[in-house]
Amino acid sequence: MKKRFLLNKIILTLSTLSAIIGLGFLFWILGTLLIKGLATMNLSIFTHDLVDGGIRNLLVGQFVMALIATFFAVPIGVMAGIYLREYSNNGKIAFVIRNLSDIMMSAPSIIIGVFVYAIYIDKVNHFTGWGGVLALAIMMIPIIVSTTDNMLSLVPKELREAGIALGGSKHKIILQIVLKAAKVGLMTGILLSFARIVGETAPLLFTSANSQFFTFNLNDQFPSLTVSIYNLATYPDQESKDLAWAASFVLTAVVLVINLGGRYLTRSKHK
Repeated sequence: MKKRFLLNKIILTLSTLSAIIGLGFLFWILGTLLIKGLATMNLSIFTHDLVDGGIRNLLVGQFVMALIATFFAVPIGVMAGIYLREYSNNGKIAFVIRNLSDIMMSAPSIIIGVFVYAIYIDKVNHFTGWGGVLALAIMMIPIIVSTTDNMLSLVPKELREAGIALGGSKHKIILQIVLKAAKVGLMTGILLSFARIVGETAPLLFTSANSQFFTFNLNDQFPSLTVSIYNLATYPDQESKDLAWAASFVLTAVVLVINLGGRYLTRSKHK
């Protein structure tokens, strides 16, 4: 018994120490970003484009690509998740799709960027905003597939049986009962997947690149906040570095708000 209590205390101490170290690095990063970001923040960066020392076009460009990617990824991901949970009967095909989805979620984003570059950008011989949209959508789909699959599995089978007892067809039961019961979890998954892609840099380096000017033309290089942060941080002048810190702070704040919104929805549902 003494050995067990001693081992328990040792493991508890090491776990607590590891948590403190991890949180310490997290607060160090966030603190540095907060101090340097706020020090260089001013209203003019939101009213000017990158060519004039602002980030207006970068914010718009980043969200335009992310929103269009979401528009394409959500229907595909939700329908795939519905197939896995409601129609596949957990067969071999479902097993393969689930494993591929898990692999895609853990795949480095730069690999997806290189893939899109090889199949699309290399064929058109120039960077395009559509390439960035495609890369972000590919990243988003497996997250939505997994979320939809898991959320639908939490819907009690009694709801499905009640729908069958009322004479409802399978597709109507799924659309009017199952999806409605899981809508909060689905929305949370979509928000969290959106928060992930809106902060991605690596796939956009190979697809959309960046533009210093305000544009909605997705057939050419497209403004990207994350790519600009990467570029500005490598420039030798201090003004570019200051703008990179300010842009980093804005991006972190946006991602944090989206993540907190997703967590809040989940928490409200549990209550």
